[in-house]
Amino acid sequence: MNSQSKFLAATAFAVIIFLQIPVLVVVLAAFSKTAYLSIPPKGLTLHWFEVVLRDSEYLGAAWTSLWLAVASTATSLVLGLLAAYAVHRKMVPGAAMITSLMMAPMILPSVVLGVALLQYYTLTGVRGSHFGLWMAHVVITVPYVVRASLSSLSSVDEALEDAASVLGSDGITSFRLITLPLVKPGLVAGGLFAFITSLDNVPVSVFLLSASQTTLPVKMFTAVEQGVDPSVAAVSTLLIIATGIALVIAERWTGFHKHV
Repeated sequence: MNSQSKFLAATAFAVIIFLQIPVLVVVLAAFSKTAYLSIPPKGLTLHWFEVVLRDSEYLGAAWTSLWLAVASTATSLVLGLLAAYAVHRKMVPGAAMITSLMMAPMILPSVVLGVALLQYYTLTGVRGSHFGLWMAHVVITVPYVVRASLSSLSSVDEALEDAASVLGSDGITSFRLITLPLVKPGLVAGGLFAFITSLDNVPVSVFLLSASQTTLPVKMFTAVEQGVDPSVAAVSTLLIIATGIALVIAERWTGFHKHV
């Protein structure tokens, strides 16, 4: 390895360490014995994890975030795959423009999108409803599925479906038995990022929640405004661990990094 390669490797390593320092700080703070954040932690304890797991507000918010993430991800997988397939196969006119429009929620600032949805929901009377919140999360998660699906579809040979048609298979059967297994890595990648995006969203959710609703990220945001204590760090640590496990499983299952 020459000096230039060593320098690039050292720079990359330094950047990775720098980016992971906030994560390390949060994890260490979660084990502190003090009732306030302290780095390094003054003593080690699991007390704050117990506090979070016994707190009905945190558990209720976690349940809301979980069902919302699962529902929006499932919906986005269906809609995103169908949209990507139609665009990739040029089944609709103006495919390039449609693709750009579908990617818009990834480009627009989340606060702008949240305010726009708030005004629309107020006019239509669905603000504060579970359905409205679900649809809002579908809007912000579909682009991830579309992008990953398009990446997978670009590597699928269309001649495989044509061959299946020649052998007597109808379009739906060809898609189900040939195309769908080939795009599975992209779907897993898109679904994983959609799930994380929904689970972690604050800017859109905070505008659309009613007084009786809250999600885990919004609950954490509110708790930080009222005063930071290690319970917030404990919740963050649990989310970091869960996300890390999900990423490792998805990578070993499908090698999804090739499609993001």
